[in-house]
Amino acid sequence: MSLITEQESHYDDLEKKSVSELLQGIHEQDKTVVEAVGRAIPSISTFVEALVPRMELGGRLFYIGAGTSGRLGILDASECPPTFGVSHDLVIGLIAGGDGAIRKAVEFAEDDPEGAWQDMKVYSPTIIDTVVGIAASGRTPYVIGGLQEAKKAGLLTACVTCNPASALAAIADFPIEVITGPEFVTGSTRMKAGTAQKMVLNMISTGAMIRLGRVKGNKMVDMMLSNHKLQARAKAMLMQLLKIDAERAEELLLQHGNVRKALESQG
Repeated sequence: MSLITEQESHYDDLEKKSVSELLQGIHEQDKTVVEAVGRAIPSISTFVEALVPRMELGGRLFYIGAGTSGRLGILDASECPPTFGVSHDLVIGLIAGGDGAIRKAVEFAEDDPEGAWQDMKVYSPTIIDTVVGIAASGRTPYVIGGLQEAKKAGLLTACVTCNPASALAAIADFPIEVITGPEFVTGSTRMKAGTAQKMVLNMISTGAMIRLGRVKGNKMVDMMLSNHKLQARAKAMLMQLLKIDAERAEELLLQHGNVRKALESQG
């Protein structure tokens, strides 16, 4: 079956176009991604509703993928601790070929159907854990094999793919299909498909963390104060929420270490 993500671009003779024409064409295609993700919100919502109770019990969220998909999973996982103040082993991103593949492609790593489960076994997965397979094509052996083994072991499974009726979606308990269509450069799924995957992962992790109580109002009250920008943001939060001056806000942060604890100290 022909994959939609591999179909011919709607644009041709790209090398003959001006830079402005190229960028406008890319932009026009990118605008369709938002609508495609919007159509997938019911599937994303159903999955997050199933994910949160498992995480409340201490379950972890694993992302598995190859190439761009794997890197996007690692990106989302790595941003959860500083943003929401959770441990680094709560959301875990794994890529075919290991950490070295984050920067440099590892040949044929994505073709190993046993690789993802072997990578996950290092973390001793349990039945309260969840795994999301990310693959634009929906047929990557590394991801399919990982989801199959995870399902056998009793983990909750989901996937994010950009082709309909894929082998990956057939395995997942919660398939999320974001049909983004042909790429601007034929087959280059780092473009529209990658953008869609990033948006979906943002929704999954942010939605879950909010439901887990890691946001108050609209504020990242559990964020790590790991640089001057975040320290300034935390100070501004306390000034706004507690109606105090900058000096008092800084005192509270020094005393308690983060926004949530500072707020709780004031009743």
